Amino acid sequence: MADSIDAPTPAAEAARPERDRPRVMRTYAGHSSAAASNELYRRNPAKGQTGLSVAFDLPTQTGYDPDHVLSRGEVGKVGVPISHIGDMRRLFDQIPLDEMNTSMTINAVAMYMLAMYRVAAEEQAEAAGRDPAEVRARPAGTTQNDIIKEYLSRGTYVFPPAPSMRLITDMVTYTVNEIPKWNPINICSYHLQEAGATPVREIAYSMSTALVVLDAVRDSGRVPEEEFGKVVARISFFVNAGVRFVEEMCKMRAFVELWDEICRERYGVTDAKQRRFRYGVRVNSPGLTEAQPENNVQRIVLEMLAVTLSKDARARAVQLPAWNEALGLPRPWDQQWALRLQQVPAFESDLLEYDDLFAGSPVVEKKVAELVEGAKAEIERIRDMGGAVPAVESGYMKNALVASHSLRRQRIEAGEDIVVGVNKFGDHRAQSADRRPRHGDPDGRRGRGGQGHRGRARRAHPARRRPGGRQGGHGLAGAAQGDRGHHGQPLRGVHGLRPRGCHRRRVGPGPARGLRRVPRTDRCLRLRGRRLRRVRGPRRSARPGPGHQRRARWQPARARGQAGPGRPLQRRRADRGAGA
Repeated sequence: MADSIDAPTPAAEAARPERDRPRVMRTYAGHSSAAASNELYRRNPAKGQTGLSVAFDLPTQTGYDPDHVLSRGEVGKVGVPISHIGDMRRLFDQIPLDEMNTSMTINAVAMYMLAMYRVAAEEQAEAAGRDPAEVRARPAGTTQNDIIKEYLSRGTYVFPPAPSMRLITDMVTYTVNEIPKWNPINICSYHLQEAGATPVREIAYSMSTALVVLDAVRDSGRVPEEEFGKVVARISFFVNAGVRFVEEMCKMRAFVELWDEICRERYGVTDAKQRRFRYGVRVNSPGLTEAQPENNVQRIVLEMLAVTLSKDARARAVQLPAWNEALGLPRPWDQQWALRLQQVPAFESDLLEYDDLFAGSPVVEKKVAELVEGAKAEIERIRDMGGAVPAVESGYMKNALVASHSLRRQRIEAGEDIVVGVNKFGDHRAQSADRRPRHGDPDGRRGRGGQGHRGRARRAHPARRRPGGRQGGHGLAGAAQGDRGHHGQPLRGVHGLRPRGCHRRRVGPGPARGLRRVPRTDRCLRLRGRRLRRVRGPRRSARPGPGHQRRARWQPARARGQAGPGRPLQRRRADRGAGA
């Protein structure tokens, strides 16, 4: 009898539905150099990341070497600089390219990046004692390679639209046979939404770009008609997910419905798998706010759910930004948090065990029908102009984006569209980023450098600085962001930066624990090779009381005998001696 009581009933042990395969999870990353980015790429897969997403810097995106005069100030800023095969080797060192799924956000020079990527994969196989021919067809991933949106939004184009389309056609016809798992083009509506596109225009402009690419490949005669379905199957999309949940979810369902219709009726693709709308997503980074950045967490989650809840229109790959990207470069901990936001719904919840949750909803069906009808009308309008390329060259598509973006900004500024913490529910008290609570600091007592008074003073001392002069961040910029004096007052010098190597000066009343005065012998310092002079500023009246002192300001010293514009702040010794 005890056995019968302890034995579970069949109802209690009901089998769970079979789970769908989780999507590819990426973080968009790349900075400084190939070696530094490689270290980041090798660290993230250990945290559960299943794909790489490479960010290239602007010189690389526009075809310039790092030592070109036009590259000054931009090398390694928004991505990794890659200019030759040696950089590509270092970027993917110890990363098996025949097993990794890599997305490369590159457009005008996509053909060069793909060629170097394939050579790097072959060299890895040869170094491992394998035949390079075995891995030539194995790399999986995506090159963005969408030049139409570069003319409409970003501007990192190199060639005119028509020659650019010929290069895209060459890449598509090459990869279909030589690298069959590679997506040669990733048609982007992401940047169109950034530039102001409405959901209808996002769908219409993306589909118009896909039509001009597929028509060019078909008309080239390099792909047999019976194999054209393989070309259609390798066209992927890169989509933006905004915070308007219902509209964004219906937009993706409209994408799926319209793409299936175009592939079936226009190109005669009969295989349903080849007609599948394959897309990746990065949620709306421009929608993240610097004011009250903690609100960005719920924005990111809501935008992710819009492209993952609906099974019939679920994303194949998702990239989530960090919550504090509006403030600066995310830390590794912030990127890990963004990855965990994907992993918890994918692995802990039951979202992947059930069919589409919105099928049969009259609200969803009505909204999807509206979007599809509006997109079809816009596609016909572009087709009457001769296609996407003439529509770009005439300025029609760009002007439409500018007009809709202007209306969006007007609604926000007028308060019609509410942005929490920006135009409503803002904290009007002085609340700078360093006073907000940070992880491991629930009371918000630490500054952005994550150190107390003593820690900041130690970083300030020349003998205790880290190698390279880094003080609480990356060089002088990090010191300017991370260093705070007594009562939270910033300690900065020329252009908002505190001169490297100087001690902090106590300002205002209160004890000066761990802080030292600036000795007279240290009043002439150097900032990036420029000699500085310490000058007195006006007496501060904001904090009267005992212990009040004047603040020191810093300016570049002029050469002896050189006269500056207007009356010099620092009067010369001769003037002082003459009683001027």
